[in-house]
Parts: sequence; C-alpha cells; structure tokens
Amino acid sequence: MRTALVIGTGLVGTSAALALAGRGVVVHLADHDPEQARTAAALGAGTDEAPDGHVDLAIVAAPPAHVAGVLADAMRRGVARGYLDVASVKGGPRRELEALGLDLSSYIGTHPMSGREKSGPLAATGDLFEGRPWVLTPTRDTDTEVLNLALELVSHCRAVPVVMDADAHDRAVALVSHMPHLVSSMVAARLENAEEAAVRLCGQGIRDVTRIAASDPGMWIDILSANPGPVADLLADVSADLDETVRALRALQSSDEAKRHEGTAGIEDVLRRGNAGQVRVPGKHGSAPRVYEVVAVLIDDHPGQLARIFADAGRAGVNIEDVRIEHATGQQAGLVQLMVEPQAAPVLTAALRERGWAIRQ
Repeated sequence: MRTALVIGTGLVGTSAALALAGRGVVVHLADHDPEQARTAAALGAGTDEAPDGHVDLAIVAAPPAHVAGVLADAMRRGVARGYLDVASVKGGPRRELEALGLDLSSYIGTHPMSGREKSGPLAATGDLFEGRPWVLTPTRDTDTEVLNLALELVSHCRAVPVVMDADAHDRAVALVSHMPHLVSSMVAARLENAEEAAVRLCGQGIRDVTRIAASDPGMWIDILSANPGPVADLLADVSADLDETVRALRALQSSDEAKRHEGTAGIEDVLRRGNAGQVRVPGKHGSAPRVYEVVAVLIDDHPGQLARIFADAGRAGVNIEDVRIEHATGQQAGLVQLMVEPQAAPVLTAALRERGWAIRQ
C-alpha cells in the first residue's frame, strides 16, 4: 500500500491515518467538516488535499448510520482500488450496500476493537490500535487483493487481525461492548443526584464500573441505533437477573428464616455466575487470565513517584504485570497496587521497603 484516503477524521480515522503516515504511506484526509480534516493534517496524519487519481485503499471512518452512504459515494466515484469501513457494526452497512446494488468485491467491513472516552482528531494517537484485535468480515465476494490491503492496514497499525462473520461480530460486540456501556451508564446515572457525602466515598470499584460512561452520548446513539436488536436481547437477560436479585435481597430482609435462606441462595447464584463469566475474560496478551499477587504501596501525589517505583522494581528484577492507582479522598496521596507473579511478591516487597517505600499489608 502506497496511498490511502481516510474519509472521516475523528478519533479512529485520524489514529489510523497517523499510523499509516508513520509507515510511509501517503495519506489523504477528507471530512464533512474541513476544519477537522485540517486539524488532523496539522497533527501529521496526512494532507487534506484531494488525491490526483485513485488511491490504493479508502478507509471510511464515519458514524455507523452514514457508513453505507459515504462508501457508496466513494465507490461510485472510483476513488480507490479497495474500500473498507471501521464502524462498530458490520451487518447493517453491508446489507445497505447490497440494497443499493453495488459490486461488493472491492469492499470489506472491518472494526478495530480500540477506542477512548474522548473523540475527535485531537484525541487520536498513532498507537491506538497496537496489540488490539481488528475484526475483518470478508464475504465470498471479497477480492483477495482487498483482503490483503485490509491486512496490510492492520499490520501498519500493529493490531491483531481477527476474521469473523459480520452478524456474528455484531452479536459479539453487543455482548462485550454495547450492552456493558449502557449498564455502565445506568450505574453512573445513580450518582447524578446522589448526596455529596456519598459521592465523596467513591473508590476504585465505582470508577472501574463507570469509566466508559464518560463517552460521548451522540456517538453512542449512532452505534446503538445500528445494533439495537442484539443489545436489547442482552439487556432483557440482564433485566431478568436484576429482577431475581431484587427479589433475593427483599427476601434477606424477611423475618422468615426460610425466605432468608432462599434470598441468600439467590444472591450466591448471581455472584457465582459472575465469577464463572469473569474468568473467561482474556488475560495479558489474550492468554488465559492469571492470578497475580498485589503489592500495595503508599505514595505522595508528586511528580516522579511512579517512575521511581517502576525503576526500583526493575532493579529488583521484578516485572510489573499490571498496575492500579487509588487516590486518597481529600489528600495528596494514593495507593499504588502493583500486580506481580506470586513468587515475585516477597522479592518486590522487600526491595521496596529497603528503598524506603511504605507497603500496605
């Protein structure tokens, strides 16, 4: 691939353009908002000038509701040898293109499974997709050349290609992305009118659950409007679990021992099923999840503290597998949780104590 046209210079489009430009591909940028394309160009993602002739690959990074229209326009103008989109829903756009009577041999639907809570070109980064799955949904009509162009794009973005059927993809993202986003938003909505004293008690648990609720509502309306059925089906299942859980909690309030026992069994059931589902979430590098030991370190909220901890861990020969930070309420301090292999925990604890760090047991 020598040339590409990115149509839509938001977070995903600009990030892909940055990655391609960084690998020497000549990238042309287009957007319904010319100022946004100029911003992406100023960031080094390419040029906002139109290509002189057709390019190797056109990448449509428009909202799901507009993907088919933008693709159809580009394909009718013959702007590229191959066409793909990066929308989070795949079955709908493909069916719309088929209904328009377009030859889909030059098209492949794709979806990079990466993003941020922020949108727009200023939120873009060339390493957004690094190590992340990038779904490709070829059909029997997809030309091999177009599939190879898509694979080259994924390689330039240092992502991991995953081939799926379009409708299977839509059911999968409903489960692992779209439904969880709505549930996160519903939990976060409980905080809107909560008492300030309660909100000040927020810890890492509520931050983890509500983090994705900070995303742009307009973007998510576009996404959910393109995949409503599978998401609604999943939420119906969640609703049934919620009803059963509410009944179990009410039973725990009863003075009747049999009802309390029934309530305990109901709560235990949902918690155990949650355990069983959580262990299926892939771990580091997509491998089976592993159990790490936590070494908790108290730190002051000053520049360089984390760098010092990581440097001291490195000197001790310990690899930090994961890290979490919990900030203290009303204090310039926090708790850093370092996840390490169980056999490395005593080594790291001793090394950090020797270097003056306060370890919380």
